[in-house]
Amino acid sequence: MLKDKITVITGASSGIGEATALALSKAGAKVALGARRTDRLESLKNQITKNGGDAFVQKLDVTKKSDCDSFVEAVVKKWGAVDILVNNAGLMPLSFFKNLKVSEWDQMIDVNIKGVLYCTAAAISHMLAKKSGHIVNISSVAGRVVFPAGSVYCATKHAVAAFSEGLRQEFSVRSNIRVTCIEPGVVATELTNTITDDALKSFVEYAKKMEALRAEDIANAILYAVESPSHVNVNEILIRPTTQER
Repeated sequence: MLKDKITVITGASSGIGEATALALSKAGAKVALGARRTDRLESLKNQITKNGGDAFVQKLDVTKKSDCDSFVEAVVKKWGAVDILVNNAGLMPLSFFKNLKVSEWDQMIDVNIKGVLYCTAAAISHMLAKKSGHIVNISSVAGRVVFPAGSVYCATKHAVAAFSEGLRQEFSVRSNIRVTCIEPGVVATELTNTITDDALKSFVEYAKKMEALRAEDIANAILYAVESPSHVNVNEILIRPTTQER
């Protein structure tokens, strides 16, 4: 069903982005891989092509609108369209608000919100032109549940959830563009590596000890959504580890 579907994936150098690229390419999609760590992208591209897939790599900083525009333009120039956009790039430097880690707040807003807006803006005209497409936004359980030390991060993920629903209302009925918001719980990725608040060391250890979701679990959820029949719009998937309470 995904044979030759042209898929743009942000934050593709590791974790959920990498796993999604592998899963979708295995299902027949052509995958465009964007991230800042191009060495990892090239390694992933080699793995995909060895498996018989087709991949394209370009350096991408989603906080720069010009990067997002040029990335999508390069994909369209190479393959002629954008069928699926996976807005995966994200940061989670959790901290207690009282510690005033303003630069980290700015980073989260720039990547988690503005990056999603910029990449969607770059792709939407191409989807509108052919009246089809699928936008997958990676939110979080934090887009539903607020917790101490997560006030800013949760705010960014609530924004992604709200944006996703707004996109659905604007584009699904009128332009046949489906929208899916994926909301993972704890996943074994590099996401906790950005936490600098010493008060959260116990949380990081707790997350590492939990039987967390694997990146492949989220990739499979994305695969389910994008492989669904065209009349099916999978709007939200909330997925937690069995042992995660909140």
